[in-house]
Amino acid sequence: MRFEGIYAPVITPMHADYGIDEVGYETMIEHLIGQGVHGLVIGGTTGENYALTREERVHQFEFAHKRINGRIPWIAGVNDIRTEDVCYYAAAARDAGAASILLAVPPYSVPNDKELSQHALAVDKACGLPIMLYNYPGRSGTEFGEEFLRRVSRNANFTAIKESSGDVNRIHLIAREFPHLQLSCGADDQALEFFAWGARSWVCAAANFFAAECVALYQTCAVNEDFNTGRRLMKALLPVMTVLERGGKFVQCVKYACELDGLPGGAVRLPLRPMKKELKRELRDAILVARASVTRILAEAEARKSPKPAK
Repeated sequence: MRFEGIYAPVITPMHADYGIDEVGYETMIEHLIGQGVHGLVIGGTTGENYALTREERVHQFEFAHKRINGRIPWIAGVNDIRTEDVCYYAAAARDAGAASILLAVPPYSVPNDKELSQHALAVDKACGLPIMLYNYPGRSGTEFGEEFLRRVSRNANFTAIKESSGDVNRIHLIAREFPHLQLSCGADDQALEFFAWGARSWVCAAANFFAAECVALYQTCAVNEDFNTGRRLMKALLPVMTVLERGGKFVQCVKYACELDGLPGGAVRLPLRPMKKELKRELRDAILVARASVTRILAEAEARKSPKPAK
C-alpha cells in the first residue's frame, strides 16, 4: 500500500456527559472528506482511543467504515498495552474494512527490539493488513530501534513508519538506512523537514481543523516540490503547530480549534481536563493569523504562475 497525502486522525466528539456524539463524529468524517484529505485514521490517540471501551473502539471502526463508504482509505489505530488486545483490535479493524493499521510500541512495558519484533509479527499474523509503524517514544517509553526495523521490514506488510519522536536525526536514519519503508510525517511542527527528505504522507492531527492548509502544504512541497513557497507556508503554520505540540493540551487544543470553525468537539474524557482561557486565546489568535497568512501566500504563488498579459 502506498501512503500518499494527508491522513487526518479523527477526533471523537463527546457530549457533556462524556458519551460519544455519533452525529458529531459523522459530521467530522464528512467535513474532512469534503476538505480533500487523502485518508483518515480511526481510533488513534487524537481520537482518545485510550479512554474508550473495547466495545466503543470496535463500534467506531464499523461506524466509520460505513460512513466513509469507500471514498478514501482509513487506517485503524489498534494500540494497547497487551499484545493479545492489540491483535484483537487489528483483527476487528480488518473485519470492519480498514485498509491498514497504525501500530505503536505498547506503553509502559519498555520492550527491547527483539520483544517488539515478536509483538509486531504477532499483530501482523492476526490481521494480515499493511502496517504503518508509529514511533512515539514520548508516549510509549521506548522507540522502534534499528534492530527492530531490520527485522520487521523483511516482511512485506510493514510498509511505512509514522515518525513522531521529534528527533530530526530519526528522519535522516529512516531515509538513509531504511528507504524501503515509506516515511510519514508524525510531528506537525516538522512537516517541512519530512517533505524535504522524501515523505509522501503526513498523519496530521491539525487537519481536523486545518485540513485545507495542510493539504496545501503537502501539495506545495511533496507534489510540486516548491520548497520556497513551502518554507513560507510552514513559517506561517508554525505558531499553531507549536501550541499543539508544546502546549501540554494536545487533544483539547484540537477539539477547541474544531469548535472555533463550528465543528463538533466537546468534552475530553478523564483523566484529561479542559483548557484554560489563556491557552484558548493563544491558539485562537495563532489560527487567525496563520489562516490569513496562508491565504495570502497561496494567492501570491498562484499569481506568479499566471501568464503576464502582453503589452
